[in-house]
Amino acid sequence: MSRIVKIMLLIVVVLIVGFGLIQLVPYGRDHTNPPVTSEPAWDSAQTKALAQRACFDCHSNETVWPWYSSIAPGSWLIYRDVVRGRSRMNFSEWPAIGGGGLMARAAQKVEQGKMPPMRYRLAHSGARLSDAEKQQLIAGFKASAQ
Repeated sequence: MSRIVKIMLLIVVVLIVGFGLIQLVPYGRDHTNPPVTSEPAWDSAQTKALAQRACFDCHSNETVWPWYSSIAPGSWLIYRDVVRGRSRMNFSEWPAIGGGGLMARAAQKVEQGKMPPMRYRLAHSGARLSDAEKQQLIAGFKASAQ
């Protein structure tokens, strides 16, 4: 066996062992969905349906955890995104006061193309909204902010 083949084999073995070892890190395995305690006053069922498609996996307690959310390092990224998303805006724990400002900010983020993020849209085809759907969601968020 040539020296290059031995080095390549060693690299492959190290990568496989490393991948196996990172599976032992417990971060990102808590796939619980707390109960829904309150929701926004949606302006329409259409707005809610669009938000469910594009936003709820990170911004609600109704997250659908895909199979790859249990495999590190992807599990770490997904868990972090859900924890951050829920802490910034959670459609399942909607505040009695101040929710209008959250809705207006959500409309702004969609308008700016910041939400849903590209990495999410790449993995979730349902979150890829057409231009018409984006406009419906923005208008619905703005109407729900009233």
